[in-house]
Amino acid sequence: MITRPLNLSSRLRPPPRSFDFLFYVNAGLIALMFVLFGSRFVLSPGLGVDFQVPVMAGAIPGAMATDVVIAIKGANLAFVEGAKVDSAGLRRWLVERARGHPGLRLLVQADATLTTKDLTDIYEMARDAGFAAVQIAAEPPPMAAARPAP
Repeated sequence: MITRPLNLSSRLRPPPRSFDFLFYVNAGLIALMFVLFGSRFVLSPGLGVDFQVPVMAGAIPGAMATDVVIAIKGANLAFVEGAKVDSAGLRRWLVERARGHPGLRLLVQADATLTTKDLTDIYEMARDAGFAAVQIAAEPPPMAAARPAP
């Protein structure tokens, strides 16, 4: 930088001698935010707040651990690992995801307004793709409305 004609170098701050500890705190906080908000457990921006899974008695005792989770909002709208796909794209994604991994289990978080036909089509797609088991997500009924077990 040319500073001689106007003597600009006398008006510049001297370069810092060492890094300030605040730099490391800021870098750590930024890294923490990327870890937290880059997580797959943060709600997808495309999933509306009116998304509700069906309510079913015995939903918790019948639950099993799954390997892959997809969210279905409508007949032609699915969210898979951060991507929004249609029914043809969902079929391709399921085949690609199950390829080379026998025994994978799929959890389908279907919106409560999804029709039974659409749900069975998704179930059939997953079975044809090679998933060993398909489970439909459901919420247990509220405690006030729940009946006691016999």
